[in-house]
Amino acid sequence: MIKIGITGGIGSGKSVVSSLLGVNRIPVYVADAESKRLSDTSPAIRKKLTDLFGSGIYVNDLLDRKRLASFIFSSEHVLKKVNGIIHPAVKKDFHAWVKQQKGNTCAVESAILFESGFNKAVDVILLVYAPVELRLTRAMKRDGAAEADIMKRMNRQMPEELKRKEADCVIINDDVQALIPQVDRFLKLLTKK
Repeated sequence: MIKIGITGGIGSGKSVVSSLLGVNRIPVYVADAESKRLSDTSPAIRKKLTDLFGSGIYVNDLLDRKRLASFIFSSEHVLKKVNGIIHPAVKKDFHAWVKQQKGNTCAVESAILFESGFNKAVDVILLVYAPVELRLTRAMKRDGAAEADIMKRMNRQMPEELKRKEADCVIINDDVQALIPQVDRFLKLLTKK
């Protein structure tokens, strides 16, 4: 089975491209959503996070993401510890999910594909690229967040230039170039592999 890794910075339009792959009958594992699900439901993750931050990190049986964010954005060391808890669980869940897929192609969408090591679990890397100003505007509108908060998140991600060098294919999502023809070209290239 061919596994596609879809990545790009915050606000680049990964979800739109994932949806277009879905329309083409390619199932997509959305790592961010699954990470949230696992953080809320996995007893192993819950134990490790409560050992690290105390029982108050969970409120009404759900992970207090705002509180967790306040810890991880204040310390690179804490971020690494949290990633060391969550990323392995998400990768394990992804591999189990892949085994359940019926077709010959599937994908994983992850903003931190390289940072999490997910790039080693895929065969083809598809980067969704958009200019920083556009990404910032999209993310602020979508999340209702302040520019400074979005910039903090952007600065924690691998630079787009480095992702571009590692990607097998780049889709430009700049609100000028049409996405569907670019996705179609990518899928045609994929069938030739």
